Amino acid sequence: MPKNPSDRYAACGATGMEDKAMEDKAMTSSMATRQNPRHGFSLRPVVQAVLAVSLFALAIGLAHGEEPAVAIPAPALDSPAPSGDGLQNAVLAGGCFWGMQAVYQHTKGVTNAVSGYAGGQKDTAHYPMVGTGRTGHAESVSVTFDPRQISYGKILQIYFSVAHNPTELNRQGPDFGTQYRSEIFYANAEQKEIATAYIAQLDKAHAFDRAIVTQVGPLPGFYPAEDYHQDFAVLHPNYPYIVYNDAPKVENLKRLFADFYRETPVTVMASSRPSQ
Repeated sequence: MPKNPSDRYAACGATGMEDKAMEDKAMTSSMATRQNPRHGFSLRPVVQAVLAVSLFALAIGLAHGEEPAVAIPAPALDSPAPSGDGLQNAVLAGGCFWGMQAVYQHTKGVTNAVSGYAGGQKDTAHYPMVGTGRTGHAESVSVTFDPRQISYGKILQIYFSVAHNPTELNRQGPDFGTQYRSEIFYANAEQKEIATAYIAQLDKAHAFDRAIVTQVGPLPGFYPAEDYHQDFAVLHPNYPYIVYNDAPKVENLKRLFADFYRETPVTVMASSRPSQ
């Protein structure tokens, strides 16, 4: 849930189910009006409210907009390409998980990207609770990748360059709160070393106009988010928040990392489908 009380509709995650509930309520009321003309209900206020919400979301998106991409050097320290098979995993937090997931779904070498929560306990890994900012969780994405096609260091380069702005403390774009913080959750000592060294490298090179505030911490556990959050950008490409905050990130991935861009995204839906 966003920290900005004036606009819950323009912020990440606040609308996935609420808009559906509003639509269902409007449809039910409309049907009741047709069945009972004396009901006194008019659909006009609902339509006006929906239009007002959409326009307000549009204004917020234009005001805050997407974070600009920054061309940065690759990490000097990276994990070597493995000689055998096997997938690896990276868990990253950087604001709304809708956009983070979309970026990695379009990244070659990534086999799955799941929106979820990391940093807190399992029993508080639910959107309404995480939205309070008091659970320790951050909206995160679990990125499963083939290290023979893309390295952990390249995953981090994309993370810092196009997926989010690592200089914003406890916020990204229109979203405020510790649940939107920038954090790399490492799974082992190698990931910790690479992430820590890369942040130092980028700060030393003044790659950004401000210091990087990304935290590097151990992964206590990753908990997938609710189904309605998965593949959100793929399923709702015209949603105002996606249009103005997240779609440009995917375009920046295509522009700055053309060799690692894939047009067709890998989705949670496809990954969870039973094989034929």
